[in-house]
Amino acid sequence: ILYMEKQTMATISTDNFEKNAPAPGVLRALYGDKAEKHAPRFCKLAARHAETFGIGCTDFFSSPGRIEIVGNHTDHNAGKVLAAAITVDTLAAVRPREDGLIEVKSENYPMLRVSLDDLAFRQSELGTSVALIKGVAEYFIRAGKRAGGFTACMDSCVPKGSGVSSSSSFELIIAEIFNYYYNDGRLSPIFMAKASQYAENVYFGKPSGLMDQSAIALGGVNMIDFRSFDDPEVVGARWDFDDLDIYVVATGGDHSDLTDDYAAIPAEMKAVAEALGGKVLRDIPADKFYAAEDGLRGTLPPRALLRAEHFYEENLRVERALKAVGDGDEQAFLKEVNASGESSAVKLQNLYSERGDRSIEEALEKASHIDGVLAKRVHGGGFAGTILLFVAKDRSDAVNEVLNAEFGADNVFRLFIRESGACRVPFTEEK
Repeated sequence: ILYMEKQTMATISTDNFEKNAPAPGVLRALYGDKAEKHAPRFCKLAARHAETFGIGCTDFFSSPGRIEIVGNHTDHNAGKVLAAAITVDTLAAVRPREDGLIEVKSENYPMLRVSLDDLAFRQSELGTSVALIKGVAEYFIRAGKRAGGFTACMDSCVPKGSGVSSSSSFELIIAEIFNYYYNDGRLSPIFMAKASQYAENVYFGKPSGLMDQSAIALGGVNMIDFRSFDDPEVVGARWDFDDLDIYVVATGGDHSDLTDDYAAIPAEMKAVAEALGGKVLRDIPADKFYAAEDGLRGTLPPRALLRAEHFYEENLRVERALKAVGDGDEQAFLKEVNASGESSAVKLQNLYSERGDRSIEEALEKASHIDGVLAKRVHGGGFAGTILLFVAKDRSDAVNEVLNAEFGADNVFRLFIRESGACRVPFTEEK
Protein backbone atom coordinates (compact mmCIF):
# COMPACT_ATOMS: atom_id res chain seq x y z
CA ILE A 1 0.00 0.00 0.00
CA LEU A 2 1.36 3.40 -0.92
CA TYR A 3 1.41 6.16 1.66
CA MET A 4 -1.78 8.17 1.28
CA GLU A 5 -1.92 11.86 2.12
CA LYS A 6 -4.79 12.96 4.32
CA GLN A 7 -5.86 15.56 1.78
CA THR A 8 -6.81 12.92 -0.79
CA MET A 9 -8.94 11.01 1.75
CA ALA A 10 -8.26 7.98 -0.42
CA THR A 11 -9.80 4.79 0.88
CA ILE A 12 -7.43 2.00 1.91
CA SER A 13 -8.00 -0.88 -0.47
CA THR A 14 -9.80 -3.80 1.08
CA ASP A 15 -9.37 -6.09 -1.92
CA ASN A 16 -6.16 -7.61 -0.57
CA PHE A 17 -6.21 -7.33 3.20
CA GLU A 18 -2.89 -9.04 3.83
CA LYS A 19 -1.17 -5.99 2.33
CA ASN A 20 -2.99 -3.48 4.55
CA ALA A 21 -0.31 -3.14 7.20
CA PRO A 22 2.27 -0.41 7.81
CA ALA A 23 5.93 -0.76 6.94
CA PRO A 24 8.03 -2.93 9.30
CA GLY A 25 9.80 0.12 10.73
CA VAL A 26 6.49 1.76 11.60
CA LEU A 27 5.31 -1.40 13.33
CA ARG A 28 8.57 -1.71 15.29
CA ALA A 29 8.19 1.85 16.54
CA LEU A 30 4.71 1.02 17.84
CA TYR A 31 5.20 -2.51 19.13
CA GLY A 32 8.90 -3.21 19.65
CA ASP A 33 10.03 -6.75 18.97
CA LYS A 34 6.40 -7.94 18.82
CA ALA A 35 5.78 -5.87 15.68
CA GLU A 36 5.24 -8.80 13.34
CA LYS A 37 2.34 -10.25 15.31
CA HIS A 38 0.47 -6.92 15.18
CA ALA A 39 0.42 -6.58 11.37
CA PRO A 40 -2.68 -8.81 11.02
CA ARG A 41 -4.64 -6.48 13.33
CA PHE A 42 -4.47 -3.74 10.70
CA CYS A 43 -5.63 -6.11 7.99
CA LYS A 44 -8.54 -7.40 10.05
CA LEU A 45 -9.65 -3.92 11.10
CA ALA A 46 -9.61 -2.68 7.51
CA ALA A 47 -11.75 -5.64 6.50
CA ARG A 48 -14.14 -5.17 9.42
CA HIS A 49 -14.58 -1.49 8.64
CA ALA A 50 -15.53 -2.27 5.05
CA GLU A 51 -17.89 -5.02 6.17
CA THR A 52 -19.47 -3.02 9.02
CA PHE A 53 -19.91 0.33 7.31
CA GLY A 54 -19.95 -0.66 3.65
CA ILE A 55 -16.94 1.50 2.88
CA GLY A 56 -13.21 1.34 3.50
CA CYS A 57 -11.31 3.26 6.17
CA THR A 58 -9.01 6.17 5.31
CA ASP A 59 -6.63 6.07 8.27
CA PHE A 60 -5.45 4.09 11.26
CA PHE A 61 -4.98 5.58 14.72
CA SER A 62 -3.14 4.10 17.68
CA SER A 63 -3.19 5.05 21.37
CA PRO A 64 -0.79 3.31 23.80
CA GLY A 65 -1.05 2.22 27.40
CA ARG A 66 1.27 3.63 30.05
CA ILE A 67 3.43 2.70 33.02
CA GLU A 68 4.35 4.73 36.08
CA ILE A 69 8.11 4.30 36.56
CA VAL A 70 8.73 6.42 39.67
CA GLY A 71 6.36 8.76 41.47
CA ASN A 72 3.93 6.59 43.41
CA HIS A 73 0.96 8.58 44.76
CA THR A 74 2.48 12.00 44.24
CA ASP A 75 0.33 13.53 41.49
CA HIS A 76 -2.74 14.16 43.66
CA ASN A 77 -0.65 16.38 45.94
CA ALA A 78 0.83 18.33 43.00
CA GLY A 79 3.99 16.25 42.91
CA LYS A 80 6.17 14.76 40.18
CA VAL A 81 5.84 11.51 38.24
CA LEU A 82 8.12 9.72 35.80
CA ALA A 83 5.86 7.84 33.39
CA ALA A 84 6.08 6.31 29.93
CA ALA A 85 3.97 5.13 27.01
CA ILE A 86 4.28 1.42 26.27
CA THR A 87 3.83 -0.98 23.37
CA VAL A 88 0.25 -2.09 23.92
CA ASP A 89 -2.44 -0.04 22.27
CA THR A 90 -5.97 0.69 21.19
CA LEU A 91 -5.99 0.52 17.39
CA ALA A 92 -8.68 1.98 15.16
CA ALA A 93 -9.50 1.89 11.45
CA VAL A 94 -11.28 5.20 10.87
CA ARG A 95 -13.10 7.23 8.24
CA PRO A 96 -14.45 10.77 8.83
CA ARG A 97 -18.05 11.63 8.04
CA GLU A 98 -19.88 14.92 7.64
CA ASP A 99 -23.16 14.34 9.51
CA GLY A 100 -21.84 14.73 13.07
CA LEU A 101 -22.47 11.07 13.93
CA ILE A 102 -19.82 8.93 15.63
CA GLU A 103 -20.05 5.16 15.29
CA VAL A 104 -17.51 2.89 16.95
CA LYS A 105 -17.57 -0.91 16.64
CA SER A 106 -15.32 -3.26 18.54
CA GLU A 107 -15.44 -7.01 18.01
CA ASN A 108 -17.88 -8.80 20.33
CA TYR A 109 -19.30 -5.47 21.57
CA PRO A 110 -22.41 -3.60 20.44
CA MET A 111 -22.11 -0.56 18.19
CA LEU A 112 -21.50 2.71 20.03
CA ARG A 113 -23.34 5.72 18.59
CA VAL A 114 -22.95 9.35 19.61
CA SER A 115 -24.48 12.35 17.86
CA LEU A 116 -22.64 15.63 18.29
CA ASP A 117 -26.08 17.24 18.46
CA ASP A 118 -26.69 15.49 21.79
CA LEU A 119 -23.75 15.55 24.19
CA ALA A 120 -25.83 15.88 27.35
CA PHE A 121 -24.58 14.05 30.43
CA ARG A 122 -26.79 11.14 31.43
CA GLN A 123 -26.59 9.30 34.73
CA SER A 124 -27.46 6.06 32.95
CA GLU A 125 -24.28 6.32 30.84
CA LEU A 126 -21.87 6.50 33.78
CA GLY A 127 -19.08 3.97 33.36
CA THR A 128 -19.67 3.45 29.63
CA SER A 129 -17.59 4.04 26.53
CA VAL A 130 -20.37 6.26 25.14
CA ALA A 131 -19.80 8.55 28.14
CA LEU A 132 -16.10 8.81 27.30
CA ILE A 133 -16.78 9.72 23.65
CA LYS A 134 -19.33 12.33 24.65
CA GLY A 135 -17.08 13.79 27.32
CA VAL A 136 -14.10 14.23 25.01
CA ALA A 137 -16.31 15.83 22.33
CA GLU A 138 -17.93 18.16 24.88
CA TYR A 139 -14.53 19.32 26.16
CA PHE A 140 -13.33 20.07 22.62
CA ILE A 141 -16.42 22.11 21.82
CA ARG A 142 -16.39 23.97 25.15
CA ALA A 143 -12.76 24.90 24.54
CA GLY A 144 -13.60 26.36 21.12
CA LYS A 145 -12.09 23.45 19.19
CA ARG A 146 -13.77 21.36 16.52
CA ALA A 147 -15.21 17.89 16.82
CA GLY A 148 -16.75 15.90 14.00
CA GLY A 149 -18.23 12.59 12.99
CA PHE A 150 -16.42 9.41 12.06
CA THR A 151 -16.82 5.67 11.77
CA ALA A 152 -14.28 3.41 13.47
CA CYS A 153 -13.58 -0.24 14.01
CA MET A 154 -11.40 -0.71 17.08
CA ASP A 155 -9.30 -3.39 18.68
CA SER A 156 -7.41 -3.14 21.96
CA CYS A 157 -4.50 -5.13 23.32
CA VAL A 158 -4.24 -2.90 26.42
CA PRO A 159 -4.96 -5.42 29.17
CA LYS A 160 -7.83 -4.37 31.42
CA GLY A 161 -7.23 -4.49 35.14
CA SER A 162 -3.44 -4.49 34.74
CA GLY A 163 -2.88 -0.88 35.74
CA VAL A 164 -1.73 0.37 32.33
CA SER A 165 -4.79 2.54 31.66
CA SER A 166 -7.04 0.93 29.08
CA SER A 167 -9.75 3.58 29.57
CA SER A 168 -7.29 6.45 29.08
CA SER A 169 -5.99 4.77 25.93
CA PHE A 170 -9.54 4.76 24.54
CA GLU A 171 -10.14 8.39 25.52
CA LEU A 172 -6.94 9.54 23.81
CA ILE A 173 -7.68 7.77 20.54
CA ILE A 174 -10.99 9.66 20.36
CA ALA A 175 -9.17 12.93 21.12
CA GLU A 176 -6.52 12.29 18.47
CA ILE A 177 -9.15 11.49 15.82
CA PHE A 178 -10.78 14.85 16.53
CA ASN A 179 -7.37 16.52 16.52
CA TYR A 180 -6.25 15.05 13.20
CA TYR A 181 -9.43 15.37 11.16
CA TYR A 182 -10.94 18.53 12.56
CA ASN A 183 -8.13 20.60 14.12
CA ASP A 184 -5.31 20.10 11.59
CA GLY A 185 -3.32 18.09 14.14
CA ARG A 186 -2.35 21.26 15.98
CA LEU A 187 -3.60 20.57 19.49
CA SER A 188 -1.08 19.91 22.23
CA PRO A 189 -0.79 16.54 23.98
CA ILE A 190 -1.69 18.17 27.31
CA PHE A 191 -4.88 19.65 25.81
CA MET A 192 -5.93 16.21 24.66
CA ALA A 193 -4.99 14.72 28.03
CA LYS A 194 -7.21 17.30 29.76
CA ALA A 195 -10.09 16.51 27.39
CA SER A 196 -9.70 12.84 28.26
CA GLN A 197 -9.49 13.48 31.98
CA TYR A 198 -12.64 15.63 31.77
CA ALA A 199 -14.48 12.80 30.04
CA GLU A 200 -13.39 10.32 32.70
CA ASN A 201 -14.13 12.59 35.67
CA VAL A 202 -17.39 14.20 34.56
CA TYR A 203 -19.07 11.83 32.10
CA PHE A 204 -17.63 8.44 33.06
CA GLY A 205 -17.71 9.09 36.82
CA LYS A 206 -14.14 8.15 37.79
CA PRO A 207 -12.14 10.76 39.78
CA SER A 208 -8.77 10.18 38.09
CA GLY A 209 -5.81 12.54 37.98
CA LEU A 210 -4.07 13.70 34.81
CA MET A 211 -1.03 11.42 34.91
CA ASP A 212 -2.42 8.49 32.91
CA GLN A 213 -3.77 10.65 30.11
CA SER A 214 -0.64 12.82 29.94
CA ALA A 215 1.71 9.86 29.65
CA ILE A 216 -0.36 8.37 26.83
CA ALA A 217 -0.75 11.65 24.97
CA LEU A 218 2.94 12.54 25.19
CA GLY A 219 4.59 9.21 24.35
CA GLY A 220 8.11 8.25 25.39
CA VAL A 221 9.48 8.80 28.90
CA ASN A 222 8.49 12.02 30.63
CA MET A 223 8.66 13.68 33.99
CA ILE A 224 5.31 15.35 34.58
CA ASP A 225 5.34 18.01 37.29
CA PHE A 226 1.84 18.75 38.61
CA ARG A 227 2.72 21.87 40.58
CA SER A 228 0.09 23.49 38.36
CA PHE A 229 -2.75 21.07 37.68
CA ASP A 230 -3.94 23.33 34.87
CA ASP A 231 -0.55 23.59 33.19
CA PRO A 232 1.75 20.71 34.21
CA GLU A 233 5.42 20.98 33.29
CA VAL A 234 6.77 18.20 31.08
CA VAL A 235 10.42 17.20 30.69
CA GLY A 236 11.20 14.29 28.38
CA ALA A 237 14.15 11.94 28.08
CA ARG A 238 15.13 9.43 25.42
CA TRP A 239 14.99 5.82 26.56
CA ASP A 240 18.20 4.05 25.52
CA PHE A 241 18.32 1.14 27.97
CA ASP A 242 18.12 -1.49 25.26
CA ASP A 243 19.42 -4.23 27.53
CA LEU A 244 16.42 -3.91 29.87
CA ASP A 245 13.02 -5.51 29.42
CA ILE A 246 9.95 -4.28 31.27
CA TYR A 247 7.29 -6.48 32.84
CA VAL A 248 3.98 -5.64 34.43
CA VAL A 249 2.59 -8.57 36.41
CA ALA A 250 -0.99 -8.82 37.67
CA THR A 251 -0.71 -10.41 41.09
CA GLY A 252 -4.23 -11.78 41.34
CA GLY A 253 -5.33 -9.63 44.26
CA ASP A 254 -8.94 -8.61 44.78
CA HIS A 255 -9.56 -5.04 43.56
CA SER A 256 -13.00 -4.73 45.11
CA ASP A 257 -13.65 -2.58 48.17
CA LEU A 258 -10.34 -0.68 48.08
CA THR A 259 -11.89 2.78 47.97
CA ASP A 260 -11.03 3.57 51.58
CA ASP A 261 -7.43 2.42 51.14
CA TYR A 262 -6.91 4.61 48.06
CA ALA A 263 -8.71 7.62 49.50
CA ALA A 264 -6.70 7.58 52.72
CA ILE A 265 -3.40 8.35 50.97
CA PRO A 266 -4.24 11.76 49.48
CA ALA A 267 -6.40 12.56 52.51
CA GLU A 268 -3.58 11.93 54.96
CA MET A 269 -1.06 13.84 52.84
CA LYS A 270 -3.46 16.77 52.60
CA ALA A 271 -4.06 16.66 56.35
CA VAL A 272 -0.34 17.22 56.87
CA ALA A 273 -0.38 20.09 54.38
CA GLU A 274 -3.38 21.70 56.07
CA ALA A 275 -1.71 21.48 59.46
CA LEU A 276 1.10 23.58 57.99
CA GLY A 277 -1.13 26.08 56.20
CA GLY A 278 -1.43 24.55 52.72
CA LYS A 279 -3.95 22.58 50.69
CA VAL A 280 -1.60 19.94 49.24
CA LEU A 281 1.92 18.93 50.22
CA ARG A 282 3.45 20.74 47.27
CA ASP A 283 2.31 24.00 48.92
CA ILE A 284 4.67 23.26 51.82
CA PRO A 285 8.45 23.42 51.20
CA ALA A 286 10.21 20.23 52.24
CA ASP A 287 12.43 21.99 54.79
CA LYS A 288 9.35 23.49 56.48
CA PHE A 289 7.76 20.05 56.76
CA TYR A 290 10.86 18.41 58.22
CA ALA A 291 11.34 21.26 60.70
CA ALA A 292 7.75 20.89 61.88
CA GLU A 293 7.49 17.09 61.72
CA ASP A 294 8.33 16.34 65.36
CA GLY A 295 5.79 18.91 66.54
CA LEU A 296 3.09 17.27 64.43
CA ARG A 297 3.51 13.82 65.96
CA GLY A 298 1.05 14.44 68.71
CA THR A 299 -1.70 15.73 66.43
CA LEU A 300 -1.45 13.58 63.29
CA PRO A 301 -1.26 9.79 62.84
CA PRO A 302 2.29 8.45 62.37
CA ARG A 303 1.32 6.97 59.00
CA ALA A 304 0.31 10.40 57.67
CA LEU A 305 3.77 11.75 58.47
CA LEU A 306 5.45 8.74 56.85
CA ARG A 307 3.36 9.25 53.74
CA ALA A 308 4.38 12.90 53.66
CA GLU A 309 8.04 11.84 53.91
CA HIS A 310 7.45 9.52 50.97
CA PHE A 311 5.98 12.39 48.95
CA TYR A 312 8.99 14.67 49.39
CA GLU A 313 11.54 11.91 48.89
CA GLU A 314 9.71 10.48 45.88
CA ASN A 315 9.77 13.84 44.10
CA LEU A 316 13.56 13.83 44.42
CA ARG A 317 13.70 10.24 43.17
CA VAL A 318 11.70 11.25 40.09
CA GLU A 319 14.24 13.97 39.31
CA ARG A 320 17.20 11.63 39.79
CA ALA A 321 15.57 8.86 37.72
CA LEU A 322 14.88 11.32 34.90
CA LYS A 323 18.51 12.45 34.94
CA ALA A 324 19.67 8.83 34.92
CA VAL A 325 17.55 8.09 31.84
CA GLY A 326 18.86 11.20 30.10
CA ASP A 327 22.46 10.34 31.01
CA GLY A 328 22.07 6.70 30.02
CA ASP A 329 23.10 5.70 33.56
CA GLU A 330 21.33 2.39 33.95
CA GLN A 331 22.60 1.56 37.44
CA ALA A 332 21.51 4.93 38.81
CA PHE A 333 18.09 4.47 37.20
CA LEU A 334 17.58 1.00 38.67
CA LYS A 335 18.64 2.30 42.09
CA GLU A 336 15.88 4.92 42.05
CA VAL A 337 13.24 2.40 40.94
CA ASN A 338 14.18 0.07 43.77
CA ALA A 339 14.21 2.95 46.25
CA SER A 340 10.75 3.96 45.10
CA GLY A 341 9.53 0.43 45.69
CA GLU A 342 11.07 0.33 49.15
CA SER A 343 9.55 3.67 50.11
CA SER A 344 6.14 2.56 48.87
CA ALA A 345 6.41 -0.46 51.15
CA VAL A 346 7.76 1.23 54.29
CA LYS A 347 6.47 4.81 54.18
CA LEU A 348 3.59 5.00 51.72
CA GLN A 349 2.38 1.60 52.95
CA ASN A 350 0.33 0.65 49.91
CA LEU A 351 1.54 -2.90 49.35
CA TYR A 352 -1.38 -4.50 51.15
CA SER A 353 -4.87 -3.47 52.12
CA GLU A 354 -6.21 -3.15 55.64
CA ARG A 355 -8.54 -6.07 54.92
CA GLY A 356 -5.47 -8.32 54.63
CA ASP A 357 -4.81 -8.80 50.87
CA ARG A 358 -1.02 -9.23 50.61
CA SER A 359 -0.80 -10.31 46.96
CA ILE A 360 1.50 -7.43 45.92
CA GLU A 361 3.83 -7.89 48.86
CA GLU A 362 4.07 -11.61 48.17
CA ALA A 363 4.62 -11.08 44.44
CA LEU A 364 7.49 -8.63 45.06
CA GLU A 365 9.07 -11.07 47.49
CA LYS A 366 8.91 -13.82 44.86
CA ALA A 367 10.34 -11.50 42.19
CA SER A 368 13.30 -10.64 44.40
CA HIS A 369 14.48 -14.25 44.14
CA ILE A 370 14.30 -14.48 40.33
CA ASP A 371 17.68 -14.26 38.64
CA GLY A 372 17.62 -11.40 36.14
CA VAL A 373 15.14 -9.13 37.97
CA LEU A 374 17.15 -5.94 38.51
CA ALA A 375 14.50 -3.58 39.90
CA LYS A 376 10.98 -4.01 41.25
CA ARG A 377 8.21 -1.90 42.72
CA VAL A 378 4.46 -1.71 43.19
CA HIS A 379 2.83 -0.35 40.07
CA GLY A 380 0.09 2.26 40.30
CA GLY A 381 -2.32 2.57 43.18
CA GLY A 382 -1.30 -0.52 45.07
CA PHE A 383 -3.07 -2.57 47.77
CA ALA A 384 -3.98 -5.14 45.13
CA GLY A 385 -3.12 -5.17 41.45
CA THR A 386 0.21 -5.13 39.65
CA ILE A 387 3.95 -4.93 40.11
CA LEU A 388 6.56 -3.44 37.76
CA LEU A 389 9.83 -5.24 37.01
CA PHE A 390 12.94 -4.23 35.07
CA VAL A 391 14.73 -7.32 33.81
CA ALA A 392 18.11 -7.98 32.18
CA LYS A 393 17.36 -8.71 28.54
CA ASP A 394 19.75 -11.67 28.40
CA ARG A 395 17.73 -13.29 31.20
CA SER A 396 14.33 -12.16 29.99
CA ASP A 397 13.13 -15.42 28.47
CA ALA A 398 14.03 -17.33 31.61
CA VAL A 399 12.37 -14.71 33.82
CA ASN A 400 9.28 -14.80 31.63
CA GLU A 401 9.06 -18.56 32.04
CA VAL A 402 9.24 -18.29 35.83
CA LEU A 403 6.66 -15.49 35.96
CA ASN A 404 4.28 -17.41 33.71
CA ALA A 405 4.55 -20.47 35.92
CA GLU A 406 4.00 -18.43 39.08
CA PHE A 407 1.28 -16.00 37.98
CA GLY A 408 -0.13 -17.45 34.75
CA ALA A 409 0.72 -16.33 31.22
CA ASP A 410 -2.43 -14.18 31.01
CA ASN A 411 -1.16 -12.08 33.92
CA VAL A 412 2.38 -11.42 32.67
CA PHE A 413 2.99 -8.58 30.21
CA ARG A 414 6.37 -7.98 28.61
CA LEU A 415 6.46 -4.37 27.44
CA PHE A 416 8.65 -1.83 25.70
CA ILE A 417 8.81 1.93 25.80
CA ARG A 418 6.98 3.56 22.89
CA GLU A 419 8.18 6.97 21.74
CA SER A 420 4.93 8.07 20.07
CA GLY A 421 1.82 8.93 22.01
CA ALA A 422 -1.70 8.72 20.62
CA CYS A 423 -1.29 9.28 16.89
CA ARG A 424 -2.38 8.61 13.34
CA VAL A 425 -0.33 5.72 12.01
CA PRO A 426 1.59 6.38 8.80
CA PHE A 427 1.95 3.48 6.37
CA THR A 428 5.51 4.28 5.36
CA GLU A 429 8.47 5.37 7.46
CA GLU A 430 8.23 9.14 7.32
CA LYS A 431 11.51 10.96 6.89
